[in-house]
Amino acid sequence: MSADSNTPSTEHSNPTVDGSELIRFDGVTKRFGSNVVLDNLDFTVSSGKHVTLIGPSGSGKTTILRLLMTLLKPDEGTIRVDGQYLTHEEKGGKLSPAGERHTREVRKKIGMVFQQFNLFPNMNVLRNITEAPVHVLGLSKDEAEERARELLELVDLGDRCDAYPTQLSGGQQQRVAIARALAMRPQVLLLDEVTSALDPELVAGVLDVLRDIAHTTDITMLCVTHEMNFARDISDDVLMFDAGRVIESGPPEKIFTDPEHQRTREFLSAVL
Repeated sequence: MSADSNTPSTEHSNPTVDGSELIRFDGVTKRFGSNVVLDNLDFTVSSGKHVTLIGPSGSGKTTILRLLMTLLKPDEGTIRVDGQYLTHEEKGGKLSPAGERHTREVRKKIGMVFQQFNLFPNMNVLRNITEAPVHVLGLSKDEAEERARELLELVDLGDRCDAYPTQLSGGQQQRVAIARALAMRPQVLLLDEVTSALDPELVAGVLDVLRDIAHTTDITMLCVTHEMNFARDISDDVLMFDAGRVIESGPPEKIFTDPEHQRTREFLSAVL
């Protein structure tokens, strides 16, 4: 796929990338009972960067994405997206829990692709993608459909507008889910093990689409994956998690070829 033919038009493109801080976690702790999943976590993601979180299952990676989507709330600490608090509001110089309206507005800046596709089975592909832009962003039907068709070309499904989810393979459904997330014009795209529910022969096609998006658009990506070659290909930075903390971070060539931490070396030897 070429950037010229498949990148959405300027009118619909993502915000200008200036390298400014887009996501910030300050002292974030998340517990489930006595299990501390995130332990006083500090980390940031800059606009336009592709950041991949790696580490063993249960190390807290997906919890980060679920906190950003406000499917969970932190027990301690704060999260900011594009300078705005996500689950808090400043009132009288003090922070207090945010109301749903505030949280919903900040969350509009975030798109997420889940492990499961979660498409509406009673809607065709085009309507699956246009439903939220029309009802949440207030786009006209024509504008939403134009955007959806551009994105379907981007994910190599331009000829499947009228198909229903049951008529698509799992890989095709996940590519529709990617287009649906991008249709909301998010500043950051969260990817949570997006190939884990796919048959092995379908994985490569989805990863190829995500590589093209990473290389031909300016969207910020925060990715959780066990596909290490994919992480190496698309990442600006890789963060190694263990027991709710970042134990090592750096560019992919450093993390994958010369990691400093023994736990990172053990993990990579098991998965590569």
